Amino acid sequence: MTTTHEPVNFPFTPDYDRLNPSPQTIGTGDGEPLVRVRLPYGGEGWLARRYEDVKVVLADPRFSRAVAFGKDVPRATSYISDQPGILDMDPPDHTRLRRLAAKAFTARRVELLKPRTQEIIDGLLDKMTAAGPPADLMDSVSWPLPITVICELLGVPVEDRAKFRAWTDASLSITAYTLEEIMDARQSLREYMAGLIAERRREPADDLLTGLVKARDEEDRLSEQEMVQFAVGLLIAGHETTANQFGNFMYTLLTHPDQLAALRADPGLVDAAVEEMMRYTPLGGASSGFPRFATEDLELGGVLVREGEAVFVDITAANRDPRVFDRPEELDITRESNPHIGFGHGAHHCLGAQLARMELRLALSTVLRRFPDLSFAVAEAQISWKRGRFIRGLETFPVTWSEVRV
Repeated sequence: MTTTHEPVNFPFTPDYDRLNPSPQTIGTGDGEPLVRVRLPYGGEGWLARRYEDVKVVLADPRFSRAVAFGKDVPRATSYISDQPGILDMDPPDHTRLRRLAAKAFTARRVELLKPRTQEIIDGLLDKMTAAGPPADLMDSVSWPLPITVICELLGVPVEDRAKFRAWTDASLSITAYTLEEIMDARQSLREYMAGLIAERRREPADDLLTGLVKARDEEDRLSEQEMVQFAVGLLIAGHETTANQFGNFMYTLLTHPDQLAALRADPGLVDAAVEEMMRYTPLGGASSGFPRFATEDLELGGVLVREGEAVFVDITAANRDPRVFDRPEELDITRESNPHIGFGHGAHHCLGAQLARMELRLALSTVLRRFPDLSFAVAEAQISWKRGRFIRGLETFPVTWSEVRV
């Protein structure tokens, strides 16, 4: 089967409508084959939206990330990467780097981090309580929690968070920053991390950066450039997505009062609630920043994809495929079968998925327990959202409360 449809512009909308999927995503997973899309830069590609098709693209080694690196390929921004990170690699290079950090993110290691994470959350909420309502939940909890956790794990000074937050925000921009600003931010992140690595060479510590230095200097398991870029990637991924998703999840609960009430009534549902909101709440649009390229002619979803053609995936559509999920457009924190791919799939499945789950579960549970009547401090329509980024999130999240529990 082939398609004769004219390419459609992608990403579908110039910006996000809060946490609402684009109209082209809703209800398309039940049988539509690949869609031909036209990107703002670099030409055309294919878009996979069905659950099974998306999983194939993410896991089949015939779809390559490395082929895209450094080339004028279909993409959402004018920026072309000049130094490869782990997301720009295929196995075995991707596997080699991933193994260097994998031990820090195992379920056992994450379990050991729980007491310290809870301590951080409690401290943040103590400060929020002392200051009194209203508060900005993003500044009070969403950002400082994952930043503190990943900084302590990596060995990055948490007092530098204002700097690397600004650089991260610019580096993940689609239209919010100019090309020059994006390039400057990415270079600043590399220089900053290179400076920290130099410090670890002089003064080793019990952290992940020191482990990477040892792997480089004593074991020759990665190059200097790979080490710097990998560390930058861990820092960005370790805080940016979790911070935005915590805000997104709290917003989702406050705008679904029946689900919020169910979770308050049964805090034991928090694990299922996190998984359901990972399925239901889009973190971004389709993954327009990460095309994969067919390394040979192959059939996908009944469509012939030629060697060298780009294929994008729409995680949101896949997670709402009615062939896989019952009542996919409904948020249901009691959902029993939930094989979502909110953390990705295949070789590039999120390395820090267990850490993110732990942070989100503890933060949601603690906030809802300590603030049993937490609510919006302004009309929901007045809440401001980020624009022009790859990742959805709130600029500010004003909340209020009248009761506080210890």
